[in-house]
Amino acid sequence: MPLPSRLSLLGCSRYRTAFVFWKASLEFAILMAGGFAVGMAMGTVLSFIIKRIHGNSLATISLMLLMPFVTYLIAENIHVSGVIAVVTLGLIISRFSNKIFPVQLKNQSKNIWDIIIFLLNGLIFILIGLQFPSVYKSIAPKDILPYIGYSLIITVVALLLRTIRVFLQKGNLQRAFLKGKHKIKEDALLDFKNSLIISWSGMRGIVSLAIAIGLPLTLSNGSAFPQRSAIIFISIAVVLFTLVGQGLTLPWLVRKLTDER
Repeated sequence: MPLPSRLSLLGCSRYRTAFVFWKASLEFAILMAGGFAVGMAMGTVLSFIIKRIHGNSLATISLMLLMPFVTYLIAENIHVSGVIAVVTLGLIISRFSNKIFPVQLKNQSKNIWDIIIFLLNGLIFILIGLQFPSVYKSIAPKDILPYIGYSLIITVVALLLRTIRVFLQKGNLQRAFLKGKHKIKEDALLDFKNSLIISWSGMRGIVSLAIAIGLPLTLSNGSAFPQRSAIIFISIAVVLFTLVGQGLTLPWLVRKLTDER
């Protein structure tokens, strides 16, 4: 084949790759934004209803249990992220429940959600075990080590961001306590050691993994979703890094800081 023809084909191939990448990125952004919008809408509806029936604990807790499933189904049916929609709904529930729920209802709700969270955490790790072998086989051997490196970098960056956030909150609590705002009590203040332990305790990435696994297998035109296996692999590796790395070293860190007191 003549050299100009080869160059032309190479340029077309690169153009198609770039086009597919940006198209996938746009669809991903639409999925996230749409999921956020659905979560906000459903949260507003739930807040409106709960404010009028929160005296009935059975009806309130039942609605709070059912609404995430309804929200997820609505989001998926309109082809946006059900995971982001449910996470957004959860944030809204947490916000208005602290304001309008009586203490007894808060305790009942917390106990039920603790059980559900425990069961879901177990299920997500079963899902990891089911997904990981097929994902691993679909990745070229030469890409395994680079993907592990990316996972390690993501883990370190996430840990640094969490540490910064915790120490900023430490400063905010201290300033609020000195100014007498928001009724901050002395036992709510954080010292350096407690802040370090809380920062190091930021383990796992279940929501990120759920989003990665929830990515569609194909785009709307039928072509495979670009780098889906790589995204899932990196997400699983980040979860394992935080669980194994931070999880195994957390007891040592707590003992070390406690002994120094």
